Amino acid sequence: MQTKVLIMASGGFEQDELFVPLERLRAVGCDVKVAAPSLEPIRATVLDDPGEWITPDLTIEAAVAAEWDALLLPGGLINPDHLRTNAAAVALVRAFVDAGKAVGAICHGPWLLIEADAVRDKRVTGWHSIRTDLRNAGGVVEEGPVVSDGALVTAVGPQDSAAFADALLEAARLRKA
Repeated sequence: MQTKVLIMASGGFEQDELFVPLERLRAVGCDVKVAAPSLEPIRATVLDDPGEWITPDLTIEAAVAAEWDALLLPGGLINPDHLRTNAAAVALVRAFVDAGKAVGAICHGPWLLIEADAVRDKRVTGWHSIRTDLRNAGGVVEEGPVVSDGALVTAVGPQDSAAFADALLEAARLRKA
């Protein structure tokens, strides 16, 4: 059975943290779709510079956790900061977590996990500037490019995108088994 992965993003996502996992997961046969606040195209950043555009497949409000095996949260500074103030986005993260589905967040993406109260007592990592936030939310911050704790997968930054995608896929497949 095909693994279904939902990527949730808004404008300002870090380019490699969305496109590298998207391409890698599709290359191994996953059904991967992008959900955003609206169906308008969203633009990546490459550090602070403008990057590529992508058109979402569905809105966050239309996404239902039960229809997916995994949720991927790319970082960048702007994207997760915007989404953590979006009640539907936070509720969707919480729905995935409550259902025991695989959830992955990279770079600043764990801000959404913090907002959904999903890091307490979990081994996590993230971009260096959010590690205090992770600790303050009850996470056990570990060094290393990718940290997995059951269904939760976190990673440091764009250089870790391929390994992050692989770890999320492994977590999703373990949840389906």
